[in-house]
Amino acid sequence: MRTAYYISDGTAITAEVFGHALLSLFPIEFKHITIPFVETEQQAYDVLTKISESFQDSQTRPLVFYTIVNTEVMHIISQSVGINYNFLDQFVAPIEKILGVPSKPKKHRTHSIHETTYDIRIEAVNYALANDDGTNLKNYGEADIILVGVSRSGKTPTSLYLALQYGIKAANYPFTEEDLGDVIKLNPALKRYKDKLFGLTIDPARLHQIRSERRANSKYASMQQCRMELREVEGLYRKERIPFLNSTKFSIEEISAKIIANTGLQRRKY
Repeated sequence: MRTAYYISDGTAITAEVFGHALLSLFPIEFKHITIPFVETEQQAYDVLTKISESFQDSQTRPLVFYTIVNTEVMHIISQSVGINYNFLDQFVAPIEKILGVPSKPKKHRTHSIHETTYDIRIEAVNYALANDDGTNLKNYGEADIILVGVSRSGKTPTSLYLALQYGIKAANYPFTEEDLGDVIKLNPALKRYKDKLFGLTIDPARLHQIRSERRANSKYASMQQCRMELREVEGLYRKERIPFLNSTKFSIEEISAKIIANTGLQRRKY
């Protein structure tokens, strides 16, 4: 198995994202190793040793993706026995030419506590936690979006991802037996903010599987209950004209991106 290294004198998030995106195009399994905060020459030489040992063990040159600002550290990493890709070097020079402005590299600028949106994202995470699972209905006026759906359809992880990644205040509300009743209806707190609602749904078989892992052999997890709840809730979405998405085949990242694309919510990431 070929090894892929993601190296940086910062968090290595940029190298990981770029590298994983590229490697996902190839139907090959990789061993992924991330090494952040390589900030000194000695640390850089230690990394070279690890890369050399990987090459000796596998007899296959590893792929080395790196984003390093420190020129001395970058020069050392560039001499590894791996196949080296300096992402910053690939793009900075052409963009400098287009903009007519020289770049001013600075460590930790992309992913640091000093970024202007940091406090916004922390506040959004706190909001998502405080308004999870319909436990608090009085702060919906502050929400950027309110995710609704049956229990275990992906509302909580999506809310937290929207908050942490994009600074979006996302509340979420699960439809319970009280909501379903004889005639399914919107809770008054939801109806008041109907323009903020976005629904999630999921295939019955997948919902049955997820609920069975949580509460096996219960009415809550039964296929009949899952089908009934989803049928009722999807009918409500259509009746009330609430936009919704089937989350079955999508990752949390994809669900979040689709919600933002469909709603026009502002990303507060940078």
